[in-house]
Amino acid sequence: MVIRGPRLSLRYARADDAPALFELGSDAEVSRYFSWGPYDDEAQARAFIERMAAEREAGTRLEFVIADESDRMIGLTGLSEFSRRDRRAVVGTWLGRQFWGTGANAESKALILGLGFGTLGLQRISAYASPDNPRSLRALEKLGFEPEGVLRAWHLHGGTRRDVVILRLLAEDWRSHVAVAVEGQLPARISAGNSRRT
Repeated sequence: MVIRGPRLSLRYARADDAPALFELGSDAEVSRYFSWGPYDDEAQARAFIERMAAEREAGTRLEFVIADESDRMIGLTGLSEFSRRDRRAVVGTWLGRQFWGTGANAESKALILGLGFGTLGLQRISAYASPDNPRSLRALEKLGFEPEGVLRAWHLHGGTRRDVVILRLLAEDWRSHVAVAVEGQLPARISAGNSRRT
C-alpha cells in the first residue's frame, strides 16, 4: 500500500530502510519526548521494521515510512490503538530533525488523516503530545486537533513517568487541501470492519 501526496508518499518500511531509520532515530533530540530511544544499535531499527510488519498483519498498527520524491525515508507516521466498534484510532508522526519546519509534518499528517477518515471511515483520530513540547502541540492544533486534557504518568521513558496531552480530531472537523491518492490494499485485519472500500 502507498499513499501519495504532492511531494511526499507513505509506504511500508522495508528491510533496506534500517540504516536510514537508525540514523534518524539515533538523534536524542528527535526522541526526546518519546517513550523510546534514542537508538544506539541498528538492530533496534531492524527489529522495529519486523515488528511493524507483524503488527500490520495482526491489524493492531498501520505504520508507514514518510518518503520524499527520491523515496528517501525522512520519518514515520501511522495509526494505532484501533477500535473497530467505535471507528477510532491514534495517529503518531515523527521526522528526522533536518526535516523539521519543512512542511513535511503537515503533508504527511494530511496523507495519514486522508487514509484514516477517507479510506478507513474513522470517526475520530486522537494524538498524544508532551505538554513540554509546544512545537508539537501547535502543529497538531494547526491541523484542527483540539486538546482534551492531560493524561498523568501515561508512559515511562528511561524510568521516568511522563504526562501526555491527548488531542482529538473528528471526521466532521477534518479539512484537507492536500490531494491524497491511495494505492493498493489494506491488510485484511485492518480493513475488516474499518474500510469504506470493498
